[in-house]
Amino acid sequence: MTKDELYAKVADILVNEFEIDAGKIAPQTLLVDELDLDSIDFVDMISKAREFIPGKINPESFKTVRTIQDIVDALYPYTQAQ
Repeated sequence: MTKDELYAKVADILVNEFEIDAGKIAPQTLLVDELDLDSIDFVDMISKAREFIPGKINPESFKTVRTIQDIVDALYPYTQAQ
């Protein structure tokens, strides 16, 4: 999976599961300050990502996540693991 494909999946989760307006979604969008997401939402995001990420996702990877691009960057290594 490429980073672009992963970004599209993350954006889809934000729109469909968190009811975020698609117009607010951009790589630099701040999850907390602009989208009002919290730590519980991050857990939900990891849960949803497990549907298309093989293997186990370490929640510690999300400690430094601040933007949508950060989510993509945190999840990307898991898409490469076999």
